[in-house]
Parts: sequence; C-alpha cells; structure tokens
Amino acid sequence: MSASLPVVLVHGAWHGAWCFAALQHSLDRLGVQSYAIDLPGHGASTAALGDLYDDASHVTAVLQRLSSPAVLVGHSYGGAVITEAAAHHPDVAHLVYLTAFALERDESVMSLLTSLPRADVVLGTAIRPRDDGSSTIDPALAAAAFYGECSQTVVDAALPRLSPQAMVTFTDSVTGAPRDHIASTYVRCTLDQAVHISHQDVMAARCTHVHTLATDHSPFASRPDETATIIRDLAVR
Repeated sequence: MSASLPVVLVHGAWHGAWCFAALQHSLDRLGVQSYAIDLPGHGASTAALGDLYDDASHVTAVLQRLSSPAVLVGHSYGGAVITEAAAHHPDVAHLVYLTAFALERDESVMSLLTSLPRADVVLGTAIRPRDDGSSTIDPALAAAAFYGECSQTVVDAALPRLSPQAMVTFTDSVTGAPRDHIASTYVRCTLDQAVHISHQDVMAARCTHVHTLATDHSPFASRPDETATIIRDLAVR
C-alpha cells in the first residue's frame, strides 16, 4: 500500500474534534493516518476560547509535532483557521476546504459574507449571541442548519456536543495567502444550510481543484466514505 501524508482535521464553529469520528473511521479503512484536533475551548479542550490567531497557532503547533508535510482539512470556519495556519507554517502539502471559508489575505468570514449577494440559510437564524462575546446555536434549528442529511442517531449524538464560539473569530482577518503556493481543493456541498452554495462557489473558484457532494453542511458525518476518498487521493504519495 502506498504511504500517505498525515491529515490534520480542523473543525468549524461550535464543533469539536468529535465531529470527525465517522470520517476518521473511513480514513482508517483507506490506510490514511489522520489527526482530529480540538481548537481552544472546544470539545475536550480545557483552554479558553480564543480568536482566529489563537486557533491557527494551535494548528501550527500540531503541525510542528508531525514528522512530514501534512494535508490540512478545514470545515466551515475551520477553512479560515487552516488558511491562517498555512500562511505561517512551511510544511503544508495541500489545503482542503470542506464547504469552508477559503479566505484571501486581509479578508474575514464576515467581510466576505457581507461583500456577497445575500443568500439565506437556516444558520442565519440559528445563531444566539451571548453577553460574553460568544454565541451558541438554537438547538431547535441546529439539525436543519448542520445535519440535514444525517441520520437521527448522528443528530442526537451531535447536538449535546455543540459548544459556544467566540464571535471575534468571524471578524478576524487572515494575514497571508498560502493558496498562492500551496495546492488546494474545495468540496462543495449542494444541500448546505449553513454556507449557501452560491457563496461556496465564490470560494471554490479560488481553489486549484473542486469536488461536489450532494449533501449537507457535515459531509464528514453524512458522506464519510465519499469525503474520505477525496482526502485519500490527495494524501497518498
């Protein structure tokens, strides 16, 4: 079997490393080593919530522990994180954006969204700001926003694990342009109710390669085998 580069999986807002369990199982079966990490304040992390730069620094620290270049996979907001991390770390072999924010230098999640034509999604009405500068997701809308093609078992397991997200992460701008020298792949999800497909298309056009899945915002859970195959083809050398 061909050797594969390590794959580092970076979750999106309100999520944690837990969301990649099914995808990691599929990657294991394909012989691809993967590492799902909790960004500060998420999942099992005992750190405080941070900003985009704290999140990217955490990813960079993980990359520094690996013995070879890695494939960086970011989901949703995690796309901003892997972009910022790759701008400051030399050993990234490929950037993969799972219906994620493929930002340009000096662009933030919010600055990009406000620059594009409005496209309503369920997530737009599901975010609940909190007085401490973070936000949560209305549990009554979370399934429709994130897991529309997932089984009820997956939904029931995911909802209690969702956690607060620092709102500053959406207004922090990335400081580099790593896709200028690192190949990238965008995975479009046509049934997504968190990042509208028209917005995905703008960001997909910024990437080297594009794949399309007819699924929701969580392809790692709704289409783990198909998502793993895309990643395997980028990781195997």
